[in-house]
Amino acid sequence: MIDVDLEKINAELKGKSPQEIIQWALSVAEKPVVTTNFRPYEAVILHACKQEEQDIKVIWCDTGYNTPNTYKHANKLINDLGLNVDLYVPKQTSAYRDALMGIPNIDDPNHKIFTEQVKLEPFKRAMEEHKPDVWFTNLRKGQTAFRNSIDVVSKSNDEIIKVSPFYHWSDEEMDKYLEENNLPNEFKYFDPTKVLSNRECGLHS
Repeated sequence: MIDVDLEKINAELKGKSPQEIIQWALSVAEKPVVTTNFRPYEAVILHACKQEEQDIKVIWCDTGYNTPNTYKHANKLINDLGLNVDLYVPKQTSAYRDALMGIPNIDDPNHKIFTEQVKLEPFKRAMEEHKPDVWFTNLRKGQTAFRNSIDVVSKSNDEIIKVSPFYHWSDEEMDKYLEENNLPNEFKYFDPTKVLSNRECGLHS
């Protein structure tokens, strides 16, 4: 694993552009990946990483509960940007799960099992297979309490260097990036594990 002094590197990257942050991360990485679920504004991180490393591996963990809009949006981005995508899905189909538990409420004991099946297990499988040393994400300050507590560069529970190039960007800045680069966006997105928009999804905390 890469040995990074988080406090020092975040101080050095303060005020740097997302492209400069991506360039720094790629300079220390041997096996970088970018993860996506094709939620709103994901086109920004995918386009920015692709500009710096054409063949960067994109990991898409699909819960199986995305909206038709999200699937169409994902397909368009994959084709338009020529993304090098590895798709990971749960081991159980959504139809099988619907028959047994549906989508449990967060107070339901089955919610933990549901989250493990549709999100955590596919993600763990992806990380075990790819073994990245740098993981690009589109986390931004203000999204959740946990995300407010990290910085541009942080570490995952597995000690992977996690880089969020757009951490300090506002929605307005993201909108401008999309417009300048003629990129689509899609807001009809559904995460069955979060229920509330300000809850952490479980992959980052």
